[in-house]
Amino acid sequence: MILRRLSQHMKNQNWFAVTLDFVIVVTGVFIGLQMSNWNDNRQTRQRAAVFSTRLTQDLRYEAWAYEYLIAYNKDVRAGAKAALDSLSGAVPLSDEQFLVNAYRATQYKYSDRGRATYDELISTGDIGLIYDDKLRTTAISIFSTTLLDVIAEEGREAPIREIFRRKVSADVQHVALEKCGDRFSPIGDYEAIVGSLAYSCTLDLAPDEIAAAANLLRADEGLTEALQIRFSDLETAITDLEKVNMETFGNLRAIAGRQP
Repeated sequence: MILRRLSQHMKNQNWFAVTLDFVIVVTGVFIGLQMSNWNDNRQTRQRAAVFSTRLTQDLRYEAWAYEYLIAYNKDVRAGAKAALDSLSGAVPLSDEQFLVNAYRATQYKYSDRGRATYDELISTGDIGLIYDDKLRTTAISIFSTTLLDVIAEEGREAPIREIFRRKVSADVQHVALEKCGDRFSPIGDYEAIVGSLAYSCTLDLAPDEIAAAANLLRADEGLTEALQIRFSDLETAITDLEKVNMETFGNLRAIAGRQP
């Protein structure tokens, strides 16, 4: 319609009308482009808000899991140290408590990661939609580090695990798990992670069965060395989590609303 009218005005050499029609066409195109850009920007802002909310929720889970890992490794370290002190005679333990602490030295923790949103952002190239620098850099840091995998692998491959499982009968191991193993910690419950492994417990086994298991374990020539390796690995892991990664740890706490 407008183009036909413009053609007619040019044929009649009505230059004022031609100019007016041209301005109308240009203005219409400009407004159309602006509306399109505005709509695109609005959709981008909406997507950014949705991704930021999802990523924040994921990092709040990671913050809890990170603190859980620290607390849990400290409990395992305490078990390894108590078993070592018992072997050296520095702090004698009953056969039962020696078994409990040696068992706890074999434990390790690895939680499923809450990285679905981050992986989607990376795979689609949309990580730039996260405008909050702290949120974006913390996500990149926590989801790209290999530290958590290394700590889990050290625990899974710890020599003390093989020694304990080789020397202690299956029945005693089962009771140790049932009576003195991990306490359930609901996701997000920070109070439940404290002492989730280091708590008072008894094996409720016959004294002679406990003594036999403890003696077999103590008789292993590699036990002291295995406990020392486990203790040292845990010392390094806790230091890395709390101090080497101090900035990431602090950012996770801030995102979770747990400023010191």
